Amino acid sequence: MIQHRDIDSAELLARIENVPFSRWHAKARIIVGSATFFDAFSALSLAFALPVLISLWNITPTQSGLLIAASYVGQLAGALLFSWLAEKFGRIPSMTAAVALMSAMSLACAIAGNFPTLLVFRLVQGIGVGGEMPVAAAYISELSKARGRGRFFMLYEMIFPVGLMATGQIGTWVVPAFGWQTMFLIGAIPGLVVAFLLARLPESPRWLISRGRLGEAEQIVRQMEASTGHTVSTASEVPVSSPGKVERSRWGEVLGRSYRSRTLIAWTLWATAYFITNSLNNWMPSLYNTVYHLGLRQSLRAASMTNVAQVLVLLICAFTIDRIGRRNWTAVAFIAGGTALTILGFVGAESVRSVMILGTFSYGIIGSINAVLYLYTPEIYPTRMRAIGTGLATSWLRLASAVGPPLVGFMVGARGIDSVFLMFAATSVVGLLAATRMIETRARRLEEIAS
Repeated sequence: MIQHRDIDSAELLARIENVPFSRWHAKARIIVGSATFFDAFSALSLAFALPVLISLWNITPTQSGLLIAASYVGQLAGALLFSWLAEKFGRIPSMTAAVALMSAMSLACAIAGNFPTLLVFRLVQGIGVGGEMPVAAAYISELSKARGRGRFFMLYEMIFPVGLMATGQIGTWVVPAFGWQTMFLIGAIPGLVVAFLLARLPESPRWLISRGRLGEAEQIVRQMEASTGHTVSTASEVPVSSPGKVERSRWGEVLGRSYRSRTLIAWTLWATAYFITNSLNNWMPSLYNTVYHLGLRQSLRAASMTNVAQVLVLLICAFTIDRIGRRNWTAVAFIAGGTALTILGFVGAESVRSVMILGTFSYGIIGSINAVLYLYTPEIYPTRMRAIGTGLATSWLRLASAVGPPLVGFMVGARGIDSVFLMFAATSVVGLLAATRMIETRARRLEEIAS
């Protein structure tokens, strides 16, 4: 039996930093990535069911916006709830519960018979959708070593836009052929299977160390080392400020003197990037159909290309982020995406071809910021508050995403589509200003960044 007094937390953290990527990491990344895939599927499934429901249930533009916003309100609550649970009970139990709730409510959405019922089900489903991602980001980040952490994490994070892309491709084919309910059924059953697999993953060793459970952390670190097939050296530097006692998380610490600046910058980045991308992602199918009068299948196919663009951009990002850095990538992405949106706002929105090209480009490049933020935010907080810090940050994306769709619906009706793109362009300027204030985290140990 392993004795706690014989185990040093600093040594354990050093051993985690020295374990190379192995099948142990691959298994964890695949299973958590599967959960994130169905998180993306559940988040976007309504966008491809909505064009049918608008005519089937005589849904107004305002009701459409409320239906989209309800999910984000639930996601806001879920991000806060499950992040708190992750700090108190662990990353794995929290993730498992979030995915189980998300999948069960996807099944409920499939049997909804009217607008009010679907509104309630999407609200509750959003709690699970919002809870999975911040906890998953904290977990994957805590398994990573400093060198190559950006690529390791981004290859996992690519699963989310792949899920969005798959939702688009599946929705384009399934909804016209089999009905809108099929979209929700597809997200339900596999999601419950993934919840079962999540429950069998080992807990984050960094979280166990922060809770003083050194014996359990030691066992997991041994498993990580054994999976490499050779002896792992522990001779490198010991991480800075390694914990020597049980660490308790406090919500207020996120805005304390040590973390206030990085927190406010992160919140601004989350709000601006997701205000643009989630508004575009949820409204584009309906805009193509109602504003540009494309057929249903054409509208869904055109909208789905935005997610293809995001996957391609993220592939480039994954292999360059550790060289370019988080701050430089984010700033350049806001500049490029904002420029495309400005062109659309002034001269391009009259042509559906221009919207397809520039709208897809702007979504793809600004959408890469979303993934970078899931990498960056867990990096800037210590383990004791990593999930809470990430959850609070993602709550701003939920708030921005809840406000965005109804606002887009109002502005399209009141001022036209040009005004929507100009609003997004102005938002990208705010995001750019925040990006210039980011701290650079590439190639730095989590414990060093937190100190």
